[in-house]
Amino acid sequence: MQLYNKLSAKERAALLDEAGEDRLTLSFYQYAKIGNPDLFRNHLFITWDQMEVLGRIYVAHEGINAQLSLPAKRFDEFKNFLDGIWFLENVRLNIAIEHDVKSFLKLKVKVRDKILADGLNDATFDVTNKGVHVDAEKFNKLLEDPNTVLVDMRNHYESEIGHFQGAVTPDVDTFRDSLSIIEEDLKDHKEDKNLVMYCTGGIRCEKASAYYKHKGFKNVFQLEGGIIEYARQVQNLNLENKFVGKNFVFDHRRGERISEDVISSCHQCGKPCDTHVNCANEACHLLFIQCGECSEKMNECCSNNCRDIAALPYEEQKALRKGKGNSNKIFKKGRSEVLTYKR
Repeated sequence: MQLYNKLSAKERAALLDEAGEDRLTLSFYQYAKIGNPDLFRNHLFITWDQMEVLGRIYVAHEGINAQLSLPAKRFDEFKNFLDGIWFLENVRLNIAIEHDVKSFLKLKVKVRDKILADGLNDATFDVTNKGVHVDAEKFNKLLEDPNTVLVDMRNHYESEIGHFQGAVTPDVDTFRDSLSIIEEDLKDHKEDKNLVMYCTGGIRCEKASAYYKHKGFKNVFQLEGGIIEYARQVQNLNLENKFVGKNFVFDHRRGERISEDVISSCHQCGKPCDTHVNCANEACHLLFIQCGECSEKMNECCSNNCRDIAALPYEEQKALRKGKGNSNKIFKKGRSEVLTYKR
């Protein structure tokens, strides 16, 4: 019985091209008590592999977090499968604004300690005691209230290319870093301010809102469905769009345009740009922002050194990587010292 992906990304990409079918990109999450995450993981993989689902899915005792794509023609089959699982019936599905048949190239279903790493070890913290969910219209009204503090619960490289007007955008690398920083910054306003949070699809706010309620904040709100659902409601209901720029997404697209504003700059030359790329040197793979001119000049690399390595024959590149772990540049996400403009 096949329980793991057996095709390479290149092989899968060729099959997708050959199929020529429309695919939907979507995400969902749900906090729930799962007794046997390993068994549940295998059940998901076997079923979704047969449905030609591709994506990145995390399962833990606390629930499920999924980003995936599937053939558009199999959406009803997929939805019926979810509705047959007691804690996933009618779960919110955040369907992407922009689709790409190659948004995911492998099916990876992994068991983790948590579906969202938070660094918390507090047994009295109840993740289900969450804040008030608000839709796009109520969210916009809250932003007009002078007693509202709007906080972006995403990381620096996400908010760099797009965020809501007037939002606090913490300069953090991980979700776990943001929790204590925001609590400290707002500790004097636990009762007199509306704490309103947003993230990509809602999962980070779901946990953060429960955390801040646990810490004594009285008026806690979160944008239901995150930026993805907000953009859809703004378009369908003809509401004012208060988001500027792109919404960073965790698949091969790397971003969905929400407004025409370009609020960030190329990390190499400083020109307006909001296109994230990975360095073409596989030993580096740094995520950074690069404009078309710099991409051509640098051969899709972050530095002259990486450009020289990427120009070598593949076997020579492999020899250079042999015995070495991935460069920790891979985790810096736009902060590397080789990015001259950023420095």
